[in-house]
Parts: sequence; C-alpha cells; structure tokens
Amino acid sequence: MKRILLLLALLLALPAGAQEWVQRRTAEIQALDKVNARVTVLTARVNEPVPFGTLTILVRSCQGRPADEVPDAAAWMEITDKRSGNESIPVFRGWMFAENPALNMLEHPVYDIRILSCR
Repeated sequence: MKRILLLLALLLALPAGAQEWVQRRTAEIQALDKVNARVTVLTARVNEPVPFGTLTILVRSCQGRPADEVPDAAAWMEITDKRSGNESIPVFRGWMFAENPALNMLEHPVYDIRILSCR
C-alpha cells in the first residue's frame, strides 16, 4: 500500500506535458477608444510602432501556440501616451495574454488594448 501511495505521489509530482510557445512576427491587437466606443483591430509587426489615438504601441515579442495545442497568444508590449507637447509617457510595459486579458492589462482612462493573436 505504501509503495502504491509513493508511486502515485511521484506521478503527481511530475510536470504536465510541456506547452511550447512559437515566436511570431505579427500581432493582431484590439484597441478600444472608450470616449466614442470605437473598436479597431490593429496589425503590428514586431519592433515596429503602431499609433492609436495618443498611444504608440510597440510589440517587442509575439508568441503563439503550435497548431496542435490549445490556441493562445502572448505579446510583450511597450505602450506610451503622447498627451500634450512632445513628451511621451510610458503607460504599460509587460506581457499580455489573449486567453487571460485581465491578467495583465493596460489601465488607461481613454483606451483599452488587448492582444488577439500572433501570426
């Protein structure tokens, strides 16, 4: 009985099958302007800035799951806001996840940004 319990404990301690991420070159981003309820889908290439309103979105890395795994996307983004004058203020820097948008999100009074997919 002890051996069976020990075997079960060892099997439960093993990591689940590794889920891999694949580097992609293009991010599909959903942008919402809360003032006029305008939703826009943006296509951003990695390391090429994309403007939306007063924001500039720079995707540094975009990764997706392989076709044989559960679909998901994760993007490392740097977002700045050019409110007045020529100074851009950093408002977000980090990973966003398509399947868990509330995990790490942009907190902005006018805009919402989320990653939809990586291709």
